[in-house]
Amino acid sequence: MTPAARRELLHELFAAALSGSAAGPATAAAVAALPLEGKQRVFVFAIGKAAHAMAAAAVPTLQRMLLPVAGGLIVSPDPSQGPVGPLTIMRGEHPLPGRGSFAAAQRLGDLARGMKSTDAVVVLLSGGTTSLVAAPLRGAGEADLVQLYELLLTSGLPIAEVNAVRKRFIRWGGGRLALALAPATVHCLVVSDVVGDDLASIGSGPCVPDPTTARDVQGILERHALLPRLPAPFRRQLDEMSRGLHPETPKRTHPAFAHVTARVILSNRQALDAVAECARARGFDAEVAAEPLCGDAATIGQELGRELTALRGSRTGAPRPLVRVWGGETTVRLASASSPVGGRCQELALAAARYLDYAGGDAEGVALLAAGTDGRDGPTDAAGAAVDRGTWRAIRDMGHDPERALGAHASNTVLEAAGALVRTGPTGTNVMDVVIGVVGNRDWTLFDQ
Repeated sequence: MTPAARRELLHELFAAALSGSAAGPATAAAVAALPLEGKQRVFVFAIGKAAHAMAAAAVPTLQRMLLPVAGGLIVSPDPSQGPVGPLTIMRGEHPLPGRGSFAAAQRLGDLARGMKSTDAVVVLLSGGTTSLVAAPLRGAGEADLVQLYELLLTSGLPIAEVNAVRKRFIRWGGGRLALALAPATVHCLVVSDVVGDDLASIGSGPCVPDPTTARDVQGILERHALLPRLPAPFRRQLDEMSRGLHPETPKRTHPAFAHVTARVILSNRQALDAVAECARARGFDAEVAAEPLCGDAATIGQELGRELTALRGSRTGAPRPLVRVWGGETTVRLASASSPVGGRCQELALAAARYLDYAGGDAEGVALLAAGTDGRDGPTDAAGAAVDRGTWRAIRDMGHDPERALGAHASNTVLEAAGALVRTGPTGTNVMDVVIGVVGNRDWTLFDQ
């Protein structure tokens, strides 16, 4: 199999991941199963990168159930898609909140007022929610919140810890949206973009109790030497929360949660299983890694390059090539949000390319794709990249220094030069990242058709 054919295969397998984790069908099935009989009014709030796809599936499903939608809101990074019933469509910013995010947070509050016990609210959440409807608690300013987000996004902290901190200081995080919607019945359907599918972490858990305390958050910030860098209003609020002078985030004993159900309807696992199914249908062996990817992107990229090269050596004489697939979310620690352009998937792929180049002939027939299922990796228009043992050399041949780019977190430009970027555009879903490795056998030609 030629390098071009291997890249085509990787793109086909990634397309299968996106098809298997499509948010629309999962949302329609979940909404159809909701117990909504006898409700006077039904509202739909869809927030996140998959918001439009989820809302576009939910509203027609409700209408087929003879439950007209009284109103609601869609907040996504891209408001250019068509109208969905009576829902207002707004644009929020991501990954740093902006004017659109603040306006959307205010509009969400306006719509939440006046809910009745006979009302039902269907809340559709996906990754990006934390930024798209961000607004600070009273006592802090919008500029303070942007500074907080920038601090956390460049910290290299796992997303669970990032969200544990952010939801402490935002208007709708940590269960506060559930309180605002009371006494209505709330059904929260979630597309997961975090390892472990923790409802309290996805989108900062706006409709579920917050299991963390102010002291827990202080501990996270102190461990990573971030507490002194926290904007002053948030340091003050955190101190007051820890001393009981400022309200904690709502806990599970709060009566508002008696009227709330929340569940994950789609996760990274569906994407991984779809890749394996597609690979087997093409005649390949396929394995799904048991453990999720997490940690430094470049380190993980090197480890996966080494693992795939070792697999190639151990499969001498194997009757079929192998596809191995991982899911999860790595991290990149940046000096500032204005660092050179890249993304965690592109950085992972570039580090893997370096190892495959180092391995030389031992990595012949090995290739890897790393991409975000939302179609956007970092502040770029690429979902990720597909590389093999020739990528590193191709970058050098184009006059670039791949080692310097990797160290500077500037993977996008050099991968673009090598023709390695994967571009899908917005996908309408967001179930973390997918990494696909292919390992050849003696005779790839059997699989060229």
